[in-house]
Amino acid sequence: MKKVYIETYGCQMNVNDTEVIFSILAAHGYTRTTEIADADVVMANTCSVRDNAEQRIWGRIDQFQYLRKSRPGLVIGILGCMAERLKDRLLESGKVDIVAGPDAYRSLPALLEAAGPGHPQINVLLSRDETYGDIAPVRTDTNGVSAFISIMRGCNNVCSYCVVPYTRGAERSRDYHSIVREACDCFEKGYREVTLLGQNVDSYSYEGTGFAALLAMVAEIDPALRVRFATSNPQDISDEVIYTMAGYDNICKHIHLPVQSGSNRILEKMRRRYTREWYLDRVRKIRSVLPGCGLTTDVIAGFCSETEEDHRQTLSLFEKVGFDTAFMFYYSERPGTLAARKYPDDVPLEVKTRRLNEIIELQNGLSLRSYRADIGKTYRVLVEGPSKRDASCLCGRASNNKMCVWPDTEHKAGEYVDVTVTDCTSATLLCKLK
Repeated sequence: MKKVYIETYGCQMNVNDTEVIFSILAAHGYTRTTEIADADVVMANTCSVRDNAEQRIWGRIDQFQYLRKSRPGLVIGILGCMAERLKDRLLESGKVDIVAGPDAYRSLPALLEAAGPGHPQINVLLSRDETYGDIAPVRTDTNGVSAFISIMRGCNNVCSYCVVPYTRGAERSRDYHSIVREACDCFEKGYREVTLLGQNVDSYSYEGTGFAALLAMVAEIDPALRVRFATSNPQDISDEVIYTMAGYDNICKHIHLPVQSGSNRILEKMRRRYTREWYLDRVRKIRSVLPGCGLTTDVIAGFCSETEEDHRQTLSLFEKVGFDTAFMFYYSERPGTLAARKYPDDVPLEVKTRRLNEIIELQNGLSLRSYRADIGKTYRVLVEGPSKRDASCLCGRASNNKMCVWPDTEHKAGEYVDVTVTDCTSATLLCKLK
């Protein structure tokens, strides 16, 4: 059996896609290896959200060439969003044998069979109905506790800065029967947490079943199965979803709600379809129905034409909300997007960097304040495994998605324990067993 090694970059969806790819290849005589030196096929499942993500892949492609010198028959493949976006450039490089987009993974066995020196193979056709809903992923996590389940693919929002609609295609939802079956299978195999994935889970819709109903279906599999989801769009998260979360103890009380900017003018240029006021209203609703719910976000500093006043609006929104954590980046123009075609990237890099650093500094303080507020509280935590920094401690996340660490050598991954918070850093709750 030929051995396949895959490196995965980018979002949780890519992690799940890699698991789907391993399943497809296993049915055609390939086996997974975690050692690149043992592989007959080396592939990277890629991300195109930011330029530095793509530059990192170009560097890895060059490194793969050194491996090929010692293994002349080695097949090199680039998969995912970068394959979709830069297909021609990848083929012209002469360094890649396989180029396959996110909707072309079923064709990988045939592409691998046909690939050879001087005969690169490509399939980047996007689909309006592919969800891989009939494929049981080969789980690649190491703790056997948490699993990702894709409930939909693609995106219809076409935010002006975002390349995802061009690399992953139009939005389509997966049959809820297959989602529930996959979640049941995960639970039966010992997994105690599933994360439902989509570019915009709140717009999930299949034969009249919306996201709130799907959440309830998965939560009802077993009270011992935790349910998480990502990602929500502020314009679409409904009261029904919020009340459904409140109705089930095993639906984790955490929402990742990307705001991107605190300025209405910039939000309009980003085509985000909500206002600052709408966003803050959704936060108020979440906190009134779900007290203590974890809130995290994404933000982009230095978007086209952003002024100091726009930037101050973002800082003030962060202060009003008090996010637990945030993913923070400065704007990286993506060729082919509406922003790249319509708006000049006119904020100097040094200004972007300074504004990003100001957001990071503010968020670090907000995170520390949020985590300090939990001192003295008791949480039920799902054990994920030993702490990376101290083997005498275990770690796991509370329902609100905050990482907890506590001294413990008795419990095992997949068990639930109650811990009391005794101290914290800006990213971790330090606890003791209750």
